[in-house]
Amino acid sequence: MNATRKLAAFILIILGIAMIYIGGFYAPKVMLPPIITGLGFFTIAMVFLKENA
Repeated sequence: MNATRKLAAFILIILGIAMIYIGGFYAPKVMLPPIITGLGFFTIAMVFLKENA
């Protein structure tokens, strides 16, 4: 697997966790757009990790 894709997947997972934290726990109310964005980051990271695996 390409090291660049692994690094990009790792960064996307970290960003996904941060977005879900911001949208679900940090905000005074649950904000759906950051949570959906975080799930999208997880999806993209999984695609990067599964390609050429």
